[in-house]
Amino acid sequence: MQLAFVLYKYFPFGGLQRDFMRIALECQQRGHSIRVYTLIWEGEVPPGFEVLVAPVKAFFNHRRNEKLLSWMQADLAKRPVDRLVGFNKMPGLDVYYAADGCYEDKAQNLRHSLYRYWGRYKHFADYERAVFARDARTEVLMISEVQQPLFIKHYDTPLERFHLLPPGISHDRRAPPNAALIRAEFRGEFMLEDDELLLVQIGSGFKTKGVDRTLKAVAALPSGLRKRVRLMVIGQDDPKLFQVQSAALGLGDRVQFLKGRSDIPRFLLGADLLIHPAYNENTGTVLLEALVAGLPVLVSAVCGYAHYIAEADGGLVLSEPFEQEELNRYLQRMLEDDSARAAWAANGLLFADSADIYSMPQHAADVILEPRS
Repeated sequence: MQLAFVLYKYFPFGGLQRDFMRIALECQQRGHSIRVYTLIWEGEVPPGFEVLVAPVKAFFNHRRNEKLLSWMQADLAKRPVDRLVGFNKMPGLDVYYAADGCYEDKAQNLRHSLYRYWGRYKHFADYERAVFARDARTEVLMISEVQQPLFIKHYDTPLERFHLLPPGISHDRRAPPNAALIRAEFRGEFMLEDDELLLVQIGSGFKTKGVDRTLKAVAALPSGLRKRVRLMVIGQDDPKLFQVQSAALGLGDRVQFLKGRSDIPRFLLGADLLIHPAYNENTGTVLLEALVAGLPVLVSAVCGYAHYIAEADGGLVLSEPFEQEELNRYLQRMLEDDSARAAWAANGLLFADSADIYSMPQHAADVILEPRS
């Protein structure tokens, strides 16, 4: 088959982007041709991929999205494909990978009523409706059960069009036999003392991921403990606002902001705790990546994959609604209790051996490639 994939932006370190790449590669390995439509492509192009970057510009993102769709549809009219797979919501998709939550639900419950008069709202609402409307034909790959009832509530989407996927954690995230050596080399490279505790927060979109909450929690630690803690925040985002917050809280050089990078497994092995107090998170792949690396996790309950942390007993899950005081208490407890962290780490490694958390690309490819009537 000739397959086409479309996503607004590709860069190597985003969760959606990594999922796209693994699914596309799985389809290619099964003998199918891959074409990609996008607005931005950063990084290497895999051998055999045809990547088309739309030559469009617009002042507003939603107008640029519309121009991408028109440009792509014109090309597809000349060069048809057997399947069009989207990683962002838009009309005309055969299959949609639901990395994002229900836009209409957020617009109705988290925005002022005037918001729904804006052109931006109409664009995203129309594009979502094109995927989930009852009479649409798009098959939906769901990576979290949390959002499915919301789509059904707003669009009456038939249940049979949803395909719930298992997580798709890359096997290279599992702790290797030489994990202790990698950890020692990593900590030496970053000049971490034996008694220092490394806290990591990983993910693009610092505001959504709750970096402000993390900084407040670190600042609230008892003085003696705080002096032993270093925080590394890693992701594709502008850190300026959070650097100002960090300075105002007096955290100084105890906090580092790093751009997205390809050696995240080293950070998972070298750290002592992953913190992820997100405001909103459909899944949270990094939670499972930490779990299978043997890194304890502190996470907010809104994350779609937070339940895996509780089931594996691989860390602590915050109550909902979120309270900063609880995050402060849990962080202090987890950093102070070495034996508890060791137990959470061991539980995560056991979970890595038994849970089906690796096969998402294979299941997604099955749905993409299955015969259509």
